[in-house]
Amino acid sequence: MSINDVALDQPSYRYSADDLILVFLSSNQSQFFSLSHGHTAMKERDVIQAFVDFQRGHGFPDLQVERWPDAQNRQSPEIDAIAGPFAIEHTSIDSIANQRRDDDMFLRVISGLKQVIDDCVDCGFTITLEYDAIKKVQDWKGIHGALKSWIYENASRLSYGTHEKVLQTSPPIRLVIWKTRTPQVRDFRRFAPHDETRSVRIKKLLDRKAKKLAKYAEDYMTVLLVENNDIALMNDQTMCEAIGGAYPEGLPKGVGQLWYADTSVTCRFLDFTQRLSHPSGVSVAE
Repeated sequence: MSINDVALDQPSYRYSADDLILVFLSSNQSQFFSLSHGHTAMKERDVIQAFVDFQRGHGFPDLQVERWPDAQNRQSPEIDAIAGPFAIEHTSIDSIANQRRDDDMFLRVISGLKQVIDDCVDCGFTITLEYDAIKKVQDWKGIHGALKSWIYENASRLSYGTHEKVLQTSPPIRLVIWKTRTPQVRDFRRFAPHDETRSVRIKKLLDRKAKKLAKYAEDYMTVLLVENNDIALMNDQTMCEAIGGAYPEGLPKGVGQLWYADTSVTCRFLDFTQRLSHPSGVSVAE
């Protein structure tokens, strides 16, 4: 396997977060991201418990989880928790379709290669692939080996700046290598894909969750707790707009409150209820 080298213009760059860089390749702006390798996803019950703890500090000082209906009833669909006046159903939403599957394939291919970069250079050095470059039918071991060999042979002598290369696998894989004089980041990344399916996916998922909550609506304040832990591709506004696109007429039937749980760094809760209930959508201030 070989890599064809094409030099690109020297990039200008800025950071918006440790895991998100905006880079100008010639005159085109491209967004790409990396996975947070050290971040461990919270378990569902831990997110719910954190939400209950949050509510204890916001008007419900004695609140605690009293029942876990889903654990008690395995015969039919059930909500996750009952806590005081709240009936709570948790769900998590991928930023893009099949994200967890694609992340797993990507991580398998690059496993151990960050250390190879660290062994070869002491400056900033990132290798970025197309988001869908790694597929189930490919030779992951062969791609891993080709990348490892190239890093050992070329990373230290590559000039500073941005370079585009093509890894001659089957099919070929486009790479963008960014090398800087300061040791800011050394890692692998993927270009962020454009996803037009987000609102459709959200509606399909939340309709199912809302149906479980509906039977509790007469006796409890029903809460749909929507989680995302993606620091690179998701933020409050993007999630709220996607849910608003799925439900332009207001909250799903059976849902009294909709909260967003951002678990990308710490566990943070935002109440989307007012914004999603307003006829104008997400522009309403909290």
